[in-house]
Order: sequence, then structure tokens, then C-alpha cells
Amino acid sequence: MELVNKQHHALGTIINLSIASIYQVDILEKTIKMIDDFEDRLMEINHQAGKQAVQVSETTYSLIEKAVEVSRWQLGFNAAIGPLVKLWKIGFDGANKPSHAQILERIKLIDPQAIILNAQNRSVFLKKEGMELDLGGIAKGFIADEIKAYWQSEHVASGIIDLGGNVLLVGRSQHPDAKWKVGIQNPIKSRHVPLGILHIPEKSVGTSGIYERKLIVEGQTYHHMFDSATGYPIANNLASVSIVSDRSIDGEIWSTICFYQGIEKGKALLANQPGIEAVFITRDLKVYVTDGLQNCFNEIANNS
Repeated sequence: MELVNKQHHALGTIINLSIASIYQVDILEKTIKMIDDFEDRLMEINHQAGKQAVQVSETTYSLIEKAVEVSRWQLGFNAAIGPLVKLWKIGFDGANKPSHAQILERIKLIDPQAIILNAQNRSVFLKKEGMELDLGGIAKGFIADEIKAYWQSEHVASGIIDLGGNVLLVGRSQHPDAKWKVGIQNPIKSRHVPLGILHIPEKSVGTSGIYERKLIVEGQTYHHMFDSATGYPIANNLASVSIVSDRSIDGEIWSTICFYQGIEKGKALLANQPGIEAVFITRDLKVYVTDGLQNCFNEIANNS
């Protein structure tokens, strides 16, 4: 059975949706509307920073509540990092390396403790003017999980939700063993050239990497994954971290945290997270996988 595909641009990326052709194509149209409605709601909160609280839907509130909770763990994920992203603009028009003084000013605004949540009113208030939520590190995963729940309610038995490289698999694949094959991007090759293949059942595969967006200034390359403590891109030898999990939101959270923490600390943290596994790829293309993926990941020869 063939898959019907729909492509859409939202959340700062290219979204690809695929379902088995037996199902109505209007399911894909409704899915696109879900994504666009969700994106619109997040903008208003940033516009009202330092002015007033913004009431949001139950769905949006639960996403922001989770993002703030994880940010307060202080493990490398920070939903308040928006001012820094906006300052550097890596991956967008006007990308530049700011002065150190500008960076220090923006760091003052990156404070998850200054995000005030009111569960009773379902409202969100950013206390300081200039604060900005950046949910790029969690929103795609959250939305993917919402889409999957919707598809399951419509009895979609086989499909792929691909939100800019973050893949959530629905049901059985079309292969005889019903398992899915998911490529893990080679970070030094063009898009869709994998370094290895995961052979897995219905799971989420979410990746944080330095290869999608970058800025080169005076021979120095800067990537878009920032350290909110320093104001500069995270400095380590990792090129990417891919997380395999049941829920896409967990993949988003833990790929960011593990990228920040590095291989050894990342593995140690995941040891306490049942059902969450990782593929770490270094800048010199060394691959490290957690124990649960030893028999599921096959590296492709001659990848350098």
C-alpha cells in the first residue's frame, strides 16, 4: 500500500506528512490546520512580555508548562533562550556574530524563573520586557504527538509525521516485518545522506545537530544550538544527538539536553530514563549508541 504525502512550511522548517492511501486525504489538510493554529498562539505571549499575561488554550498551556519545568532542571534546555536566538539570527536573514557586550545584555533576559504560569487562568506572563519564549526545542515534538493522537482517533494504521527531520512513526510499516527503517543523517554530507540506519518499531526519532543552521565569521563556524550560560554556541565535539523514544516530545527534550551534556554525562542521564535511547555522533564521525540500540542501528560503511 502506497503512502500519500503532503508538504508544508511551518515552525521554521519543512513538514512532511505521509499516510497510507486508503485513508482520506482531508486528514492531512486538518493536520496542517492544527499546526498553523498552534504556531499563531505562541506569538502573542512574546509580544506581551513585561506588559501582561496572555491566556492560552489548554493544549498550549500544557506545552509551555512542560517547557518551563524542563528549563528549570538547568540541564541545558532553556525555553527562555529566545532573546539570544534573535540576537544571533543563525539560520535567518541578518545572521551575525554579536558583540560580547550585547550577548551579556541578552543573557539577563534568559531566566525561566521569570516565566509566570497561572494554571487556573491558563495564562503565561513573561516578567521582563524583551523576554521571549523559544519553543523550537520542544514544540515540534509536542505537536507531533498531538498529530499522532488525532491520526489514531481516525484509525490511521500506518503513517509518518516528519517535522523538519524529527520523525514520529505511526503504526506498522509497509515492510514484511512491520518495522521501520530510519536514516540518521551524516552531519558532514548533504541532507538525506545517512550515516547509519535504525531498524525499529513504531517510535519517535528526534535529532539535535549543528549541521542544519550555521554562520561563518572570519573563518570561524558558529552553529545554532546555544549555551544560555555563556551566550555562545555550545562548545563540544558533538555533531548530533538522535533520541529514540515513544513520545516525540521526549526526543526533543533529551536530544537538546544530551547535546549540551556530552556523551558520558548524556548516557548517564539516560540510564535513568526508561525507554529512551540515543545515537551520539561526534564531529569526526565517531558513533556511540546506548545499550538499547546495539542491535537496532547499522552504520553505513565508507561514510567519511
